[in-house]
Amino acid sequence: MKKKIILLGMLLLITGCNDMMNTPTKRVEEYLGKYQILDSTVLTELDSVVDNSTYSEAYREEYKELMIKQYQNLSYKIKNEDVNGDRAHVIVEIEVFDYNNSLNEAEDYIDDHENEFASDEEESSNEKIDHYKINAMKSTTDKANYTITFSLVKDNKKWVLEKISDDDLLKIHGLYED
Repeated sequence: MKKKIILLGMLLLITGCNDMMNTPTKRVEEYLGKYQILDSTVLTELDSVVDNSTYSEAYREEYKELMIKQYQNLSYKIKNEDVNGDRAHVIVEIEVFDYNNSLNEAEDYIDDHENEFASDEEESSNEKIDHYKINAMKSTTDKANYTITFSLVKDNKKWVLEKISDDDLLKIHGLYED
């Protein structure tokens, strides 16, 4: 009899814990947590982003390292959860390095000092520009705050995050242009 009660108690505990983990907020925390812990799916997506970036081959690895730094330093606060039947929205405020501002300042400098970035025998013009932009991002200490509204749908009793917009991904990367 004691074994049955203990078994029943464990079953209720496990079931209860699973339900507590199946909330829209928990799904969003799980999603953002994958960035912070550098989950393999996040790193695979990052490789694709880096491969498709405009940076020259020489600077792609440094760009990847900057994005990894961004992910590891991402912080967030859940502001609101709104559930309406099988649909939900979770509003999150994130804080990330402000790479966008650093890149804008670098672009302004490059535009104002074109002669410094002219091609020479050692390095192409594009590589000089990439070098300058990467260094500008490396020196970034300022942070930016963005608000992201995550949409979720209940599918087979489980909350599922809908596709994240490109703008929201830019916010996570610190590259969003207000």
